[in-house]
Amino acid sequence: MELRRSESRSRSQRSANGGKMRNSGVRPLWYRNLVRLAHTRAAAVSIATLVLVLLLSVLGPLFSPYGQNQLDVPNAEQGPTLDHLLGTDDYGRDILTRLMYAGRISLTIGLASTVLSVVLGATIGIASGYFGGWVDAVIMRLADLLMSIPSLPLLIIMAALLSEFKVPASSRIYVVMVMLSIIGWPGMSRMIRGEVLSLRERLYMKATEALGLSTRSRLLHHLLPNVLPLLIVQTTLSVAGGILMESTLSFLGLGVVPPNASWGNMMAAASNLMDFQKRPWLWIPPGVAVFVTVVAINVLGDRLRDIYDPKKERA
Repeated sequence: MELRRSESRSRSQRSANGGKMRNSGVRPLWYRNLVRLAHTRAAAVSIATLVLVLLLSVLGPLFSPYGQNQLDVPNAEQGPTLDHLLGTDDYGRDILTRLMYAGRISLTIGLASTVLSVVLGATIGIASGYFGGWVDAVIMRLADLLMSIPSLPLLIIMAALLSEFKVPASSRIYVVMVMLSIIGWPGMSRMIRGEVLSLRERLYMKATEALGLSTRSRLLHHLLPNVLPLLIVQTTLSVAGGILMESTLSFLGLGVVPPNASWGNMMAAASNLMDFQKRPWLWIPPGVAVFVTVVAINVLGDRLRDIYDPKKERA
């Protein structure tokens, strides 16, 4: 009887110890990376800044007493006051309200164009790097052709065609997204291709072939997860590039056009010397918005790169 009790206590103790070991198991890699990112001061400040920009852009207009295109002609070209914290433009529209609405459009274009270019570039890059042969040759020659053309002149030509065909202002937003994704996918595909060429020669990929796993299983379950860190970093950095490109096109009058507001076409309101000198409230707020957002995204992207690839971490 005593022996049975002793065995029972031993089993209970082993079970309790096993439960503790399971509960205190190693955290998944994504969780550890997230903790490292949160404990990085620069990344934490960048994330807080981006969250603030997103909240102001998405929720800010809901609390504004003015509409995006609400005219107040008697108070046109007025500097910052208690009624209009950032002043008004030539038509008496509230700058702060338009700045928040513009954030919606600029951020949406930057994010959407990046997602399109990443999906297209990653799919093409993985196919090119994994299958090789004529598939790789054809895809890379097409990518080389697109990359040999300077992106800004190409965008200007494409945007000029929009004006020639009289594309409505409401539709130009979506066309600009597609345009930015077209010039973005070649660079993304070449980067992913290089990573895939390196990964497919690893022992674990050779083992998947020896085990007879299907191509779909090898790509989705073994190759793609190891490409994701590079995709995450490049996606983050590409959003900043998309916002800058949209702002440039809109500033030149070739992207988002009034009455829709974007940070770029808001800065274009001060394109003459008099407005630049006498009415700085027209261009400083959207300029600061672009600067702060792009810097925050780039800093976050750098910190992500340092976490996912410590060998490239700068001193």
